[in-house]
Amino acid sequence: MKQFPIAYLNSNDGSGLLAFGDGPRLKTTKKTALKELEIFIQENPNKFIFGYLGYDVKNELEDITSNNTDNKNFPDLFFWVPDHVVKLDSEHFEFLQGEKNTDSFDFLEYFIEEETDQNFHEYKLDFKAVTPKEKYIENVNKIKERIQKGDAYEVTYCQEFVVNNIEFDFSLDAYFKLNNITKAPFSTYFKFDDYTIFCGSPERFLRREGNKLISQPIKGTAPRNKDAKLDDAMKKSLLEDPKERAENVMIVDLVRNDLSKIAEKNSVGVDELFGIYSFETVHQMISTISCEIKDETKFTDIVRATFPMGSMTGAPKVSAMKIIEEFEDFKRGIYSGSIGYISPNGNFDFNVVIRSLFYNKTSKTLTCDVGGAITIQSDAEKEYEECLTKVQRILDGMNE
Repeated sequence: MKQFPIAYLNSNDGSGLLAFGDGPRLKTTKKTALKELEIFIQENPNKFIFGYLGYDVKNELEDITSNNTDNKNFPDLFFWVPDHVVKLDSEHFEFLQGEKNTDSFDFLEYFIEEETDQNFHEYKLDFKAVTPKEKYIENVNKIKERIQKGDAYEVTYCQEFVVNNIEFDFSLDAYFKLNNITKAPFSTYFKFDDYTIFCGSPERFLRREGNKLISQPIKGTAPRNKDAKLDDAMKKSLLEDPKERAENVMIVDLVRNDLSKIAEKNSVGVDELFGIYSFETVHQMISTISCEIKDETKFTDIVRATFPMGSMTGAPKVSAMKIIEEFEDFKRGIYSGSIGYISPNGNFDFNVVIRSLFYNKTSKTLTCDVGGAITIQSDAEKEYEECLTKVQRILDGMNE
């Protein structure tokens, strides 16, 4: 089958958007990425545009550099205008962009067959931690010292797991196996050239609906339990945990501040604070913040005001990002970036790239990253356990 970019934004409620086929594209790692993106959007009016922003687009927005080891080696930014966009809704589908011809229908049939086939391959993925546990514990305590000094009051500190020299040939099968584990509302399969993203994200970064912007940061995690009573107890404990609530409200304040840069006066509001949502592998604390914006506000203006998302940096944002660069042992790249689409009318929806696997076919490298918010109240051992809670179900599930 011909190789072309594919993006599947899967809501796991029976609906999704499938984009595929060649078309105009923008792929860059330059510090002018957002300027190039704005030109690209203007050159392709009234079209669906799919793509991602890598975390290191931040270097265009702030005086920050990223010199850590890059195990992914993905472009910082990739956007493209797919030949075909299909809206999937249970057993129905609708072509939103491009014609339903023999080639496009053949691909759609192939994709749906892959989705419905539950006979997954076995993957023996021997992930190795880039950061040893001892160093992770040491770094968390050093970050707490920086917080004590007043350099920040919350830092999202992450680590990476890597499999080297791997042939990962059944990418759609791997995605649907991951999705069977996570069943997340912002799940995404994104493939172009030699790069593949298998994303099981539960988190929305930003959605635009007309003049309304919505952000839904996650801060606060608890494991699921097969026993219903214990599972309910975990939810209640998460909701009442003062540390988790403090982490969440810090990021809510940060998002409110980010949105205020582009919002109509007095329009920023918190629609929900400390909402507890349950997913296949974890319970999460999610808050919803919204604002009104002017008609003429550009996509890149919104990105410049809000990216990277506060849930993946900490606060204050710039100070936290500098601490992240100092203590993390890897370059985040697409991890903690954002994948989504811009519709022909200018509305858009973008996720937060977490709970994901990243494959580079050229380097034969598969990576998985995970992190958590460090505050002055953090216990380094418990933070490490929370990281494992988030990632272990994914790593174990892929090997079953």
